[in-house]
Amino acid sequence: MILRGATSQEYWFEEGCHITEWLNSPDDPGLSVARARVAPGVTTRLHRLVGVAERYVVLSGEGRVELVGADSAMASADHYVSDIEPGDVVVIPPGVAQRVTNIGEQDLVFLALCTPRFTRAAYEDPGG
Repeated sequence: MILRGATSQEYWFEEGCHITEWLNSPDDPGLSVARARVAPGVTTRLHRLVGVAERYVVLSGEGRVELVGADSAMASADHYVSDIEPGDVVVIPPGVAQRVTNIGEQDLVFLALCTPRFTRAAYEDPGG
């Protein structure tokens, strides 16, 4: 089977970015693929996915990613910050809090691949 092109429209997600769902179906629960777009100067809200691993595949733009360990008290060993650019892949284990900042002058665009697939039930604000 070949799925051609995204069938959903881009929408604003409360986290602080625009999302286009390319693949996210209960019929294929092992994976979801979304295109994320973050405007220049924007930092997404710190969040984590419970029971879901995520990978960011950077397509264009410049950013800075922040990862905070699952049992974080923001200890340096559990706190990781790095600049990202096209071609980079960010691997985010389940339960690790994350946010991304667009540090460039153009949109930061990346694919967000989740295994198993993203559901709202997995989304959590680490601040409670």
